[in-house]
Amino acid sequence: MNRLYAVAAALALLAGCSSTPIDENKAGVEDRAPTASVPAQPTVTKVTPVESKGDRVPNILRDPNSILSKRSVFFDYDKYDVKDEYKPLLQAHARYLAQNASAKMLIQGNCDERGSREYNVALGQKRADSVKKSLLLLGAKETQLESVSLGEEKPRCTDATEECYAKNRRGDMLYGGEY
Repeated sequence: MNRLYAVAAALALLAGCSSTPIDENKAGVEDRAPTASVPAQPTVTKVTPVESKGDRVPNILRDPNSILSKRSVFFDYDKYDVKDEYKPLLQAHARYLAQNASAKMLIQGNCDERGSREYNVALGQKRADSVKKSLLLLGAKETQLESVSLGEEKPRCTDATEECYAKNRRGDMLYGGEY
């Protein structure tokens, strides 16, 4: 009787371990068909610039006689603090943003070519964030501003001189319709 139980247990064990053969020529594919609760088409929100007609930027931002046409804050080597000489420029842009609630600005942090790529991306972000923080303190809203780092990827000058390096250490302010 014990032998019968042992054979039955062994057969049950073997039956439990059996599996269906795997077809080596077919890869497993997950079914990603949309469900009823997920919309078939994603919703796209279009951002349009303030006071714009198409991709045009308001005249006040392009007028060379206006301080608002100046869009760059330059930094010292290996620094990301905004110098006092740029405070009037940032005040003018912050005032414009505060008066035009639908205006959006992208701040791009840039570096010269010295330093590793990783270091320059980090420094560029600190520069962009520094300009953003100044604008926020002067009255712009968080929802109007975005800061990104371009590192050394968008130089204004490519000569290996200190004068050229200085042109590349900057934070550029771009309004909606310019980027």
